[in-house]
Amino acid sequence: MMDLSINYRKWDRENWVIGSFIVWLFQISALIGISIGFQDWFISKTPLNLTIHVALLFWIFPENLRKKLTLFVLLFTGGILIEMIGVATGIPFGIYSYGENMGWKILGVPLLIGCNWAVLVFVTASIVNRFFKNNWLKAFLGASLMIVLDLPMEVVAPIFDFWTFPEGAPFINYVSWFATAFLMHLFVQKKQIVGDFNFSLQLFLSQLVFFVYLTFFLA
Repeated sequence: MMDLSINYRKWDRENWVIGSFIVWLFQISALIGISIGFQDWFISKTPLNLTIHVALLFWIFPENLRKKLTLFVLLFTGGILIEMIGVATGIPFGIYSYGENMGWKILGVPLLIGCNWAVLVFVTASIVNRFFKNNWLKAFLGASLMIVLDLPMEVVAPIFDFWTFPEGAPFINYVSWFATAFLMHLFVQKKQIVGDFNFSLQLFLSQLVFFVYLTFFLA
């Protein structure tokens, strides 16, 4: 009789391998294209890239679809709302505005920013879940990983017309980013979402490599 558990593990492994290949293919292609002078073309495809990340996350994460969708919508909504407040008032991130390369906006905030908040929380939560059990510690470390990614991202963002702080990102931006991410992580940890460590690690590393490289190449 066929061992279904073995087939499931094989299918699960193939999913994250294929997903990781797609992620790295897009990131490396963009890095090469930007490096040889096609910056505008590749950066204009940022909404497509983020949409693919969302689709891959829903495909690969083994969690129940209803639970994934519910948590994603809640994180998306929370991210959009705090960004709307931030753009309108300068609180809590400081004075900033979004450019034209992040796609459709509502009240000055691109919809994909909400997706980005949700994806990053899902991915970093899956990474820290592999190594730790305490929810408070996991929330702290997950938020810390998001800050590690945000540091080079803030350097590249104005160059690509993603978003701009008039005098550069202030310290309060990082404090508020961490606090927001920490609360989102606590929420996700309490809901105990089942992620995929391998795919999450590859997606996080591909983003980190992308923005760190561009920090040195363009800045």
